[in-house]
Amino acid sequence: MEYDKHAYEPFAVTVDLAVLTLRAGALHVLLVERGQEPYAGSWALPGGFVQPDESAETAARRELAEETALSDVSGLHLEQLRTYSEPDRDPRMRVVSVAFAALLPDAPEVHGGSDAAQARWVPYDEAGPLAFDHDRILADAHERVGAKLEYTCLATAFCPPEFTLGELQQVYEAVWGTALDRPNFRRKVLATPGFVEPVPGASRLTGGRGKPAALYRAGAATALHPPLLRPTPEGHSA
Repeated sequence: MEYDKHAYEPFAVTVDLAVLTLRAGALHVLLVERGQEPYAGSWALPGGFVQPDESAETAARRELAEETALSDVSGLHLEQLRTYSEPDRDPRMRVVSVAFAALLPDAPEVHGGSDAAQARWVPYDEAGPLAFDHDRILADAHERVGAKLEYTCLATAFCPPEFTLGELQQVYEAVWGTALDRPNFRRKVLATPGFVEPVPGASRLTGGRGKPAALYRAGAATALHPPLLRPTPEGHSA
């Protein structure tokens, strides 16, 4: 039987981006105010339609560059989250979205793209309600990142090329939403092979009265052995 492409209703493919960063030690997400219907005036995750000559990842990097005004996003952490395909998720037509999580170490000031009235960094805890199913996408991205901090070196993607252990600890505390014991965190990080490596002779004043803090950079490892587990509700980690 010959294949008939007209026998199937056409649908569009979009990308949505959960772009996360730390600002003043708190987890923030990039949101845009929609300038067009549907949901005009509502806040949403940035994203857009995949063009005929693009892959989903190419479209995601294009949208990320457009929304952040960064000329080069090739070195930023961008990973596919999952596909969202509920039939009624977009009132315009059948739209399947490939969602991505992106992590920025130094968040630039942002502006609205072609179809957005404005864009801004919003504290994660203050984001929502969002248009479409973006509340779910954002929650899924937060859970994915939080889980990967336990078993991978993903936390360094939030940090500048050279960082203190205090700045690295801020990443875990901001994403997990809990305070960590500083000496214990430092001991675990330095005991994990390949997690970080010291920058010889480099230090940074941190505003305290003590000596300047040593600087580190991301090591060669991608996985943490042993894992750095988040505290349980009772305050103990495995």
